[in-house]
Amino acid sequence: MNLDDEDESSNIIDRRGEGANDGFGGGFGLPIGGGGMGLGSIVVLVILGLVFGINPLSLIGGAGVGGVGGPGVGQPQVATQARPALAGEHDRFIARVLGTTERTWGELFPAQLGQPYPAPKLNLFEGRVQSGCGPANSGMGPFYCPADRQVYLDASFFDDLSRRFGAPGDFAAAYVIAHEVGHHIQTVLGISDEVNRARRGVGEAQGNALSVRQELQADCLAGVWAHHNSALLEPGDIEEGLRAAEAIGDDTLQRQAGGRVSPESFTHGTSAQRMRWLRRGLETGEVRACDTFAERRL
Repeated sequence: MNLDDEDESSNIIDRRGEGANDGFGGGFGLPIGGGGMGLGSIVVLVILGLVFGINPLSLIGGAGVGGVGGPGVGQPQVATQARPALAGEHDRFIARVLGTTERTWGELFPAQLGQPYPAPKLNLFEGRVQSGCGPANSGMGPFYCPADRQVYLDASFFDDLSRRFGAPGDFAAAYVIAHEVGHHIQTVLGISDEVNRARRGVGEAQGNALSVRQELQADCLAGVWAHHNSALLEPGDIEEGLRAAEAIGDDTLQRQAGGRVSPESFTHGTSAQRMRWLRRGLETGEVRACDTFAERRL
């Protein structure tokens, strides 16, 4: 992507350096046992948490993030202040990508949805962080917290995206940010609340199916953002994004984890589905084309 002439977002909160003294202890505890979930399922959920913003606890009864859950009882609302400490091209890249989402959705919300766009803040952290949805660590990957309507990102995830998942490139990294902003859009439009209510009234498999539709919609919204920033794209960028979408499909991740591919446990969608919905947004540029909940075939 060519972002040289793009404005940097001012909605960046630099919280790096907080993790060493936050009192979280040795890491993010997963409630293994008592819930009928085997170790293999836990491993898959942790891997899913590494990719595109779902707190594993939201899938097994904990705090909800990534557009799926909401604030839990007694969860802290975190007051944070921006620090003017962005340094280096890596930080500026993140700030410019976020700036493009603000410009794009600031135009599309009035034009396509008839309302103003309330831009989210993005928290840069390292290691561990306290969010409005509870404590989190870098092992969860980027995530969106609907409780405080903020994005959380440990930028080291981009190295994992490249090395572990075979999806290098600046557009692949930008897609991560745009996907999380997609969850913010779902929260603003009330879609996340509707999904949460629906999930409470159904079984686990049906709840997972709703989560898949929500995640695929966020992929599509990321594609809508990319469509309206096509002038910034360089040769190979779209392929980078599609390769990233393919790399983090539920079926692909389960195979890599060495387990059985279990469609009823999918929470994000297959590789083919994620690529299809990212491409849908890229090709149409229309929010209304991203209604995954109205589609019979995903």
